[in-house]
Amino acid sequence: MHRTVVLNIVGLTPKLIGPSTPNLRRLASSGVMRPLQTVCPAVTCSVQSTFTTGLMPREHGCVANGWYFRDLAEVLFWRQSNHLVDGEKIWDAARRRDSAFTCAKLFWWYNMYSSADYAVTPRPLYPADGRKLPDLYTEPEELRDELQDQEGLGVFPLFNFWGPKADIVSSRWIANCARYVFDTRKPTLTLVYIPHLDYNLQRLGPDDPKIAADLRAVDDLVGELIDHVQKANARVVVLSEYGITPVSGAIHINRALRDAKLLRVRTELGLEKLDTGGSEAFAVSDHQVAHVYVRNKALVSKVRDLVEKLPGVDRVFGSDELHTIGLDHARSGDLFAVAKADKWFTYYYWLDDALAPDFARTVDIHRKPGYDPVELFIDPKLRVPQARVAFRLAQKLLGFRMLMDVIPLDASLVKGSHGRITDDPNEGPLFLSTEPQLVPERNLHATDVKNLILDHIFS
Repeated sequence: MHRTVVLNIVGLTPKLIGPSTPNLRRLASSGVMRPLQTVCPAVTCSVQSTFTTGLMPREHGCVANGWYFRDLAEVLFWRQSNHLVDGEKIWDAARRRDSAFTCAKLFWWYNMYSSADYAVTPRPLYPADGRKLPDLYTEPEELRDELQDQEGLGVFPLFNFWGPKADIVSSRWIANCARYVFDTRKPTLTLVYIPHLDYNLQRLGPDDPKIAADLRAVDDLVGELIDHVQKANARVVVLSEYGITPVSGAIHINRALRDAKLLRVRTELGLEKLDTGGSEAFAVSDHQVAHVYVRNKALVSKVRDLVEKLPGVDRVFGSDELHTIGLDHARSGDLFAVAKADKWFTYYYWLDDALAPDFARTVDIHRKPGYDPVELFIDPKLRVPQARVAFRLAQKLLGFRMLMDVIPLDASLVKGSHGRITDDPNEGPLFLSTEPQLVPERNLHATDVKNLILDHIFS
């Protein structure tokens, strides 16, 4: 077996490989680089599940980063149990070939309760007093304290992993964690998630000149990690899940459903909460795609007509059409909407910002019934000193679960998005390898990744 390290650099595309990425450009030159056809939806949980199983969403069941759990009548995002992913995982397939095989799964999603030998993933603590405290889930359990006691690591920087403070600090921690696990556990396969590019590509858009600095930062980081593992004769794969393209506006699909008297809300403490179980139709928005769930099937045609006419919607798939994109699964909506390349879907369902739920203005990825990239921003109406005070109080004194009234409700701030398959392959994901003899000279698909990695280990 050949030790192999897979670096998932989120948002990296062939178009971004250039002067700002000398280490990655050198890897592409000495090895091989191919555009990678991804799946739809091109979002983290769906694509990573395809990478690890070799299956389409219709088979592994991860139809987005979150979906409507019909039996609970709840929308749940960012679940962590690997039991949600059907199909044989890459570490199980490898172990069947050689019982000595081991795998470290570092910050890839669905990282809890899998059969991978080593796992590290964010798992914040939520005490009863409302605080949100950084912490990890690890397998084995003792690895959690071992990592956070290491010089150069310390407590995982959760608030730099997502939210207005998200930056290179979290990716640096993950890279240092990967180096430590690689050296001390010596896994055959190491899967590493590097999130840094995800932040400003959404905040600023891929064409902003400031992205060059992010590219240099992540290139330096992964360059050091690649050099380190290659000294142990490890093979290296660099890949990405999706490309982020410029956007110039959002589609408020749930507001349109509410205007049509199809979506229902409950008033709680004077604020509005989406009542999914009581709604005739609502959308679970996830970047540039949205699953639309319709309670009364006799209304599907009416809802489809409404959604298709929304400005910015590119296409709507009915349940009988989802097989054409590999998304025909019971978890999918009765309709599936895809935005035009320059638009994305909000989860917003309130018609008056004064009635928005309290979590709308906070970083709260689990209570929002959809993905919210506006969590990457501080409300521009806040003066900088005010924002600093809010963070200082929240993180240093109280560690509040939510930073009240910090996140804006302005979807126009978002300048980059993903979820649809990009029109230009150079703006989509890629597959890089140090072993050109193992990568076929043809177009690659996300479903190929599992076997390609197995070839790196066993060929």
